[in-house]
Amino acid sequence: MNLPAHAREALEAFEQGKGWEQRARLLMQWGDRLEPLAEADKTEANRVHGCESLVWLVAEHVDGLWRFKASSDARLLRGLLALLLVRVQGLTREELAGLDLREWFTQLGLERQLSPSRSNGLHAVLQRMAELASNR
Repeated sequence: MNLPAHAREALEAFEQGKGWEQRARLLMQWGDRLEPLAEADKTEANRVHGCESLVWLVAEHVDGLWRFKASSDARLLRGLLALLLVRVQGLTREELAGLDLREWFTQLGLERQLSPSRSNGLHAVLQRMAELASNR
């Protein structure tokens, strides 16, 4: 699998995390690294529906590749979003559509922490990314 550099970095960090407590701490740290969204981007139009928490997603298309920014009011979800973003940055529309989210979080050792509602929320984010990508 051809992973972007930041995704490889995340994978290495989480492979070294022993147990849920250490991974949870890592998750919070990754969430803190998320590039903050401008208040102007936190609009209803950028809100991802299907998440229990508030989640905003902004996309830009640069040279045929997708770049995303996201934020949430929930700290744990920010960490999960950060890990999703490092996996999808710079993908083409086709690569984005073919991404297996569950496999990615399984590789990170976080699949058991994905409650159905969190999993649904992340799938809603991925679906929104694919929608934004298909509108271009």
